[in-house]
Amino acid sequence: MLGLLSYNLFMMLLVSSWGSAQVSLLLMGFLILLNLNHDFYFFEAGFGMGVDYLSFILIGLSIWVTMMMIFASQSVKKTNNYYSGFLGVNLILLFILVVTFCSADFIMFYVSFESSLVPMFILILGWGYQPERIQAGVYMLFYTLFASLPLLVSLLSLYKVEGSLSMGLILVEGEGVNFLWYFCTVFAFMVKLPLYMFHLWLPKAHVEAPVAGSMILAGILLKLGGYGLIRLLAVVSETNKMFIWFWVGMGLLGGGVISLVCLRQVDVKSLIAYSSVAHMGLVFGGLVLMSNWGLNGAVAVMVGHGLCSSGLFCLANVVYERLESRSLMVGKGLLSFMPNLGLLWFLLCVGNMAAPPTLNLLGEISLIMSVVSWSKMSILGIIILSFFSAVYTLYMYSLSQHGMFVSSLYSCCSGKMNEYFVLSLHIIPLNVVIIKGPVALTIFY
Repeated sequence: MLGLLSYNLFMMLLVSSWGSAQVSLLLMGFLILLNLNHDFYFFEAGFGMGVDYLSFILIGLSIWVTMMMIFASQSVKKTNNYYSGFLGVNLILLFILVVTFCSADFIMFYVSFESSLVPMFILILGWGYQPERIQAGVYMLFYTLFASLPLLVSLLSLYKVEGSLSMGLILVEGEGVNFLWYFCTVFAFMVKLPLYMFHLWLPKAHVEAPVAGSMILAGILLKLGGYGLIRLLAVVSETNKMFIWFWVGMGLLGGGVISLVCLRQVDVKSLIAYSSVAHMGLVFGGLVLMSNWGLNGAVAVMVGHGLCSSGLFCLANVVYERLESRSLMVGKGLLSFMPNLGLLWFLLCVGNMAAPPTLNLLGEISLIMSVVSWSKMSILGIIILSFFSAVYTLYMYSLSQHGMFVSSLYSCCSGKMNEYFVLSLHIIPLNVVIIKGPVALTIFY
């Protein structure tokens, strides 16, 4: 396993040389897909690190999205905007993410979980587009730090009670766990997920970040919250049962409210960022139930959303490089302006609304089954969330692709080969992995 990861990181360095990158990237992608079929449950790597099914899936997603974001940022190379430092920051961030998902100890997980903030902060401040990027970086930093310090205190209190923080040893809830400990634990991951009412840092960070920052933030960093909840809710399962009604209600109703907020957006990156909050509301509802259907569906949606939202941010960047604007009022009529990208817009928008045959559909069906089997009343919130999810996605597609283009003075190529390549490597796994759906839904059985 460590040899595979080392080889993947070595291939990343080859890809970053920008020479014959298509061949290297494609070979590496097939390598990852071939190695997804493994026969171990937990692989102990020593030094407090190990890999199980969940970790392996998210490590593969991290490497995949990191390759895509480096390849989508060729403008950094062309403008000579400190591209060697840019590649170094991305590789450091990838290493931190791999360590996070490999951590078998809660303290190591916490340290690497927080360390991912630093490369992301550097990406936003160093390669962001707008003058408000400093404010966006400070928002992200202080929101996450404010929520994570209570988590550190709660982990130390758990260590005092249990005498260990190994994920394999802490299997039952300790007697020292109380309501304050529980809320301190869940609060950190709700901000990172992010859940409704704890999401204010996310749209700002997405709008001000470069395309690589947006892709890794939506594709991987938001999944750290879900991964942490899966690991830690098992420790506080008895306390968690008393608050399921509150969390499921907040997730579903918050997702519905955010879906309405999406309909008021004119900035395409802001719209995609708010749609991430809406999707994560349903994921959070499935996670707190801690059922097999809920956990497996949440992992499937997290992987599908990582590919789909990363591809949408990449498409938004393609339009931004031509028009120098992210406004849907300016970027109308893209079917006549950039017709070759119309199909790619359609396929990614279909994935965003969880239509077949995307992986999002498989995960959302599983999540809906788990939530509805817990309470029949929750179907009202699911109806609102699902309906308006389709509404704002169609709003984004129709407003951007149809209508009359603002100015006929623009003239540019519809798309470049490297852009088609990156977008295809988002769309193909999103629609093909559902073939292995039974495997995707048996992680926690």
